Amino acid sequence: MKKFAYEARDQSSNKITKSTLQAESESAAAHLLVEQGFTPLDIKEQSGDGNIIAKLAGRITVKDKIVFTRQLATLIGAGLPLSQSLHTVLEQTQNKQLQSVIQEITASVEGGKTLSDSFSKHTDVFDPVFIALVSAGELSGTLDDSLQRVANQQEKDAATMSKIKGALTYPIIVLFVIFGVLLFMLFTVVPQVEKLYRDLKKQLPFLTQAMVDMAAFLAHYWWLTLIVLGIGGYFLAQYLKTDSGIKLKDTAKLNVPIFGPMFRKLYMARFARTGQTLLSTGVSMLDMLRITATAINNTVLEKSIMRASEKVKGGKALSAAIQPEPYILSLVPQMINIGEQSGRIDEMMGKVAQVYEDELDEQIRTISTAIEPVLMVVLAVVAGGMVGAILLPIYSLVNGINV
Repeated sequence: MKKFAYEARDQSSNKITKSTLQAESESAAAHLLVEQGFTPLDIKEQSGDGNIIAKLAGRITVKDKIVFTRQLATLIGAGLPLSQSLHTVLEQTQNKQLQSVIQEITASVEGGKTLSDSFSKHTDVFDPVFIALVSAGELSGTLDDSLQRVANQQEKDAATMSKIKGALTYPIIVLFVIFGVLLFMLFTVVPQVEKLYRDLKKQLPFLTQAMVDMAAFLAHYWWLTLIVLGIGGYFLAQYLKTDSGIKLKDTAKLNVPIFGPMFRKLYMARFARTGQTLLSTGVSMLDMLRITATAINNTVLEKSIMRASEKVKGGKALSAAIQPEPYILSLVPQMINIGEQSGRIDEMMGKVAQVYEDELDEQIRTISTAIEPVLMVVLAVVAGGMVGAILLPIYSLVNGINV
């Protein structure tokens, strides 16, 4: 899809509008504008050669989408027409990229499309859960409530991911410090020890000699090291985009020591919270399973949920269909079973989500507390090894001189 900047006249109000849209070609863009009730005056393809820093600075964040969704929900709930609500939100939006998206959505709505159809043209910004909830809200006449549910869902997901990233930030910083200390010692202190031994025509201890060889290799072949790391990183990144690479990565997340149980609870909370939101808005059971399978963002669990969906389609209860699937924690089918008996599946899924969100918060706090002494031990071992490699040969020299 290409991006086009256009200038067009609104056939109903005769006003001139300038905005952007996405289409396969210039003629397709013109046809789309005519369908939306505009007379194209000028259409130009926009170049994709943007400054990468500007693109990153202008990207649409989760916070931007939450603010947009809440503002739109408030205005619609206050009784404003949808088109006027979109124009009002557009005026209050600061993010230029989001402004462009809202302009296209507004033009699509004013051209006779539904809001969900207009959102579905921007799947890079609005995920399937968002679009499904908006569609359900339009059908049930509770669009403002649906948008509020979307915002709540986005906030919970963002808060959970923020806590996980926060728990991982400290160990990453410490590992960088360890790496920096290692490089500093290799390139400054170790060569001095090696020079001292060479002047005295003494044999270096094995550990010190290994460090000297490593420092010499990095000093002379740093360019080769960078090339190997760059090529290795590139091919690893490409492999992780393939089906087998994605499966390997997603399976590793579920089984990695310490963090595996945390990821399982994260995915179960996401599945249950998304399922509750969709079911309470009126989305059908099969559509809910299809959407949550994608929204959970793990291909291994996605296949499990889709297998369960096929069983539900064949007449099996959801609790029975999902219970034997691997990586589905036992509380999920148990609570869904209670919901099936009471006719309140959405409420039970909400309780499951709350349980796992609370457990995840506690586990993140525990890991954050426990990981500090572990990292201190690692830092002490590395620093001790470095100091030993430097002090032991000096100690040997001193003993040799005393003798």
